[in-house]
Amino acid sequence: MRRFLAQKLLFLFSVLLGLVVFIFIMFASLPSPEQILIGQRSDKATTEAIVKDLGLDQSKAIQFAWYINDLSPISIYQMDSKKRIKVSGYSIFKTKTRDVIVKLPYLRTSFIKKQPVSTILADAFVGTLVLAFASLLFALALGIPLGVLAARKKGSFLDNAIVGISTIGISVPSFFSAMLFAWLFGFVWKKYTGLSMTGSLWEIDPMGNGRVLALKNLILPALALGIRPLAVFIQLTRNTMVDVLHMDYIRTARAKGLSERKVIWKHAFPNAVNPLVTSIGGWLSSLLAGAFFTEYIFNWKGLGKVTIEALQQSDLPVIMGTVLFTACMFFIINLFTEMLYFWLDPRLRYE
Repeated sequence: MRRFLAQKLLFLFSVLLGLVVFIFIMFASLPSPEQILIGQRSDKATTEAIVKDLGLDQSKAIQFAWYINDLSPISIYQMDSKKRIKVSGYSIFKTKTRDVIVKLPYLRTSFIKKQPVSTILADAFVGTLVLAFASLLFALALGIPLGVLAARKKGSFLDNAIVGISTIGISVPSFFSAMLFAWLFGFVWKKYTGLSMTGSLWEIDPMGNGRVLALKNLILPALALGIRPLAVFIQLTRNTMVDVLHMDYIRTARAKGLSERKVIWKHAFPNAVNPLVTSIGGWLSSLLAGAFFTEYIFNWKGLGKVTIEALQQSDLPVIMGTVLFTACMFFIINLFTEMLYFWLDPRLRYE
């Protein structure tokens, strides 16, 4: 297991390094960031001050080296620059002009909001995480029972209806479901549902009591985002259970007089869960990173909405930070899924 983790961490490091190089080269070809910041203040002194503050007066190679230094957990800073960017960490070596510190990756500061990118992403990630888990729970709560039911009724009208509806669900893009749900349930039938077309997890209380939790705003985006994984879980559970239910040990369990409920949930389903676990991990990664348009349509405060707004405003630090953060989340979830797969299947541990 230690060797497995070491290989995965080495792979993560190589992928992130390649991603950092790609992102830096891609954004280095865009117009200079100072043009975004100066706005109407196009005087020479202001432009030169911004260029110097961002380090854009250095060569591209030096800019890249400083960007890697910011991302590295062990970094070297000049004393004045460390104070200016307010990097916090534990100092392990210090001279009169240099300070070597251990820290979290520094993603720099947003051009537009003037806030640390890490703060912006941490605040937005809460909304995305809640939305992703709500969508996944909705898909699992309906997908597994419907898949098992279809497998038990294989070849019947009910089986064909469930499979047919799930096929339609797979074919419908999430952004289309989002627009349809927002229009129908948040506008046309609003007086019956009481739901709004837009809204976030937290809202400002009109009575002046600060922020209040608005869970009803989670319903429509979670349903819209959960349609496709629901359809996938139905078909995956159904196809796996069909194979398992025809195995000899299932016939033996039934011959012993066990109830159908015990046969299904105690003997058959645990042996059909491994492919489902892999799919759940993949879908959780996709939901965390792929909810961009759904969040934007419902005005849900999350990583997707923050990223689209940053693209519209050319806020490069936020865009670069979001890409790196999303890549790390993909890796962590996939690593956890593989470790869970090892735990569920003793044959893999033996191999």
